[in-house]
Amino acid sequence: MAFTLTSRVGLQNGKDIPVLGFGTYESSTEEAYTSVKQALEAGYRHIDTAEWYENEEACGRAINDFMKESNTPRNEIFYTTKLMANNGLEHARKAIRESVRLSGLGYLDLYLIHGPYPSKEARLASWKAIEEAIDEGLIKSAGVSNYGVRHLEELYETSPRYPVTVNQLDLHPFMQRSEDVEYNKRRGIVLEAWGPLARAMRFNNPVLKRISESHSKSPAQVLLRWSIQKGYVPLPKSVKKERLAANKEIFDFELSNDDMNNLDQLDEYLVTDWDPIGDASV
Repeated sequence: MAFTLTSRVGLQNGKDIPVLGFGTYESSTEEAYTSVKQALEAGYRHIDTAEWYENEEACGRAINDFMKESNTPRNEIFYTTKLMANNGLEHARKAIRESVRLSGLGYLDLYLIHGPYPSKEARLASWKAIEEAIDEGLIKSAGVSNYGVRHLEELYETSPRYPVTVNQLDLHPFMQRSEDVEYNKRRGIVLEAWGPLARAMRFNNPVLKRISESHSKSPAQVLLRWSIQKGYVPLPKSVKKERLAANKEIFDFELSNDDMNNLDQLDEYLVTDWDPIGDASV
């Protein structure tokens, strides 16, 4: 299937999600507002933020201003945010309502548990709060982030009332998490790739550079295209207008089987930020 910037893929609850997102990690309030507005004006329709990022209000304000100025309906925008801490049922309930309030969007298209810390009991309480919020119409789709197989298994053992639609993981050619990917796909979970550019740590890799040059594309564009062809939903982030524009120019070329195989050989378990899956204590 030939994707475009406006293409969506189905989630197992019947909703759908744009194939390319725009991330806002480590963006200040001002940067988040400006970059989200520019991303939307450039054609992005999928915005990813989190309570942890402290820019939910700015992201929501940028979306609302864009919708008003462009007459874009709310249902064309896909907005994701995340629960920062698993601190019990009541805490999660309050956090969800606060995220909805800060966004000013009426509801959240996707809400994720940001990570598995600190305990099974806390994780399951957070999921219960999310299910309640779906009942109330505050959340359309539920998911997790940085969950390994063991964290998902414990959730499935409780027979959740709503499906886990998304798992957002650190995924790129240098961190491929084959076991986790296989398990999530078997469960019908869509994988989002945070850090799909490996935080630019491997832009000078000779294999990546050679493939980039052969397609007259940048290393960033090749990494994003790899992610798309793997079936992931990548979430590149940039506060520079020219880069966020370049990051969406990945639908006019295709990596060959040889290209994909060569990139697949680059796996080195490169941790670019945090790695809860690799933390045996949780």
